[in-house]
Amino acid sequence: MISVRTPPPHKCFAALYNIRMATVPAEIHGQRYLSLATFRKSGVAVYTPIWFAEDNNKLYFMTNSKLGKCKRIRNNPQVKIAPCTIRGRITGPEFSATVRTLPPKESARVRPLIKAKYWLARVPWLWRNTDTYLEITPG
Repeated sequence: MISVRTPPPHKCFAALYNIRMATVPAEIHGQRYLSLATFRKSGVAVYTPIWFAEDNNKLYFMTNSKLGKCKRIRNNPQVKIAPCTIRGRITGPEFSATVRTLPPKESARVRPLIKAKYWLARVPWLWRNTDTYLEITPG
């Protein structure tokens, strides 16, 4: 009997077609805070330090939908991200990224990720106005 060896299946679609998938930059891994630069209609960048969580080569954060950063993201989903301090001082290189608002059924898995990273996110009355979860895709 002749045995024929088949090559192992590719682990992902990107490897099969040699497509480079966007990954979270190494400078952002392990950071506590992220500077999110959203853009006004005039093109002026507005920098905001945010809490974030990482999962599957994407970054996630929560906010209130009535805030200016949500309005700016609705107008222009292209943003810049960079590691920063709690006060927003950028400590590393900036990277281009795209942001999208998550639908309610997808956002249910993001809240535990943020709660696991930041103990203050577990205090419900501090975050009672947080109603929007967003996904940042680097690249």
